[in-house]
Amino acid sequence: MQKPTALIVMDRDSFEAHFDQARLDRLASLVRLADPVWTDELDSSPARARLATADLLFTSWGAPRLTRDRLDAATRLRAVFHGAGSVRPLVDDEVWNRPITVTSAADANAVPVAEYTLAAIIFAGKKAPFLAVDESTAYQGWGHPRGFGNLSNYRRTIGIVGFSRTGRRVVELLRTLDEPTVLVADPYADPVAVAEAGGVLVELPELLARAEVLSLHAPALPSTHHMIGAAELALLPDHATVVNTARGSLIDSAALARECRSGRLFAILDVTDPEPLPGDSPLRSVPNVMVTPHIAGSLGSEIRRLTDHTLDEIARWVADVPLRTRITAEGFALNA
Repeated sequence: MQKPTALIVMDRDSFEAHFDQARLDRLASLVRLADPVWTDELDSSPARARLATADLLFTSWGAPRLTRDRLDAATRLRAVFHGAGSVRPLVDDEVWNRPITVTSAADANAVPVAEYTLAAIIFAGKKAPFLAVDESTAYQGWGHPRGFGNLSNYRRTIGIVGFSRTGRRVVELLRTLDEPTVLVADPYADPVAVAEAGGVLVELPELLARAEVLSLHAPALPSTHHMIGAAELALLPDHATVVNTARGSLIDSAALARECRSGRLFAILDVTDPEPLPGDSPLRSVPNVMVTPHIAGSLGSEIRRLTDHTLDEIARWVADVPLRTRITAEGFALNA
């Protein structure tokens, strides 16, 4: 039986990060790779001619959106294997209206995000990022700084908002700590699954009132926009730390800046709204806020984990066995 024909679609940096020769060879063992093997656009005449031959696309960061016009040109397309996290920048209803299988490497991308989040939660327990930038405490040696709350990671109460791929992993990783109480708020989560991971499912107001560290893992949807606003932040205990490695739009940035400027709350943010932060953002000048440049997700050698995950899915698809990370229209609406 003839192998399906594949086309790799992503920007050059992504292509070079995803593929060494061994991984290109593995892809070639599964599918037919015509010339060109890779493209970063789908609108030129050569790209459209190549797109018309593709049974499947291997996509990642920098891939152009699969609009109706582009899909109409992809007359043989049966599957899209996205070697990155969310497929929202890539697909919309036009894809779901066609018999096209879509998968994502979001499960694999959740690994470094969860690892980063665990580190952020541990640092939050000791207020390490904020003590490091405070000259009155950073160079004073061992002591008991005041105004930072209880500097401890023992028996802490940690709130996880969103029992997503990453949220679930964070709950599981928090077993590293000594006797934590892990509260989870998610209207779609199964209480049994949350308990098996090590958490307790509660309503959001209860979680906020108890969480010494609040970590966000919800998707960016109209219903979750600014889900943590002034009223929600006011429920948090004094000296609580907000950790966001999900989407910046989940938090009202102005409200968070006010709470942190007052000294009552702290924040560790890997994502912001907007991103990057404009020069006049109130979050830029608050000492109780640490912002990193969206580095929690897969970078460097971690990207090869996404490649391997995607190649495994392509192997399953070629062998006509069930896929592990297929995305449905229903799942996309809630999370992907």
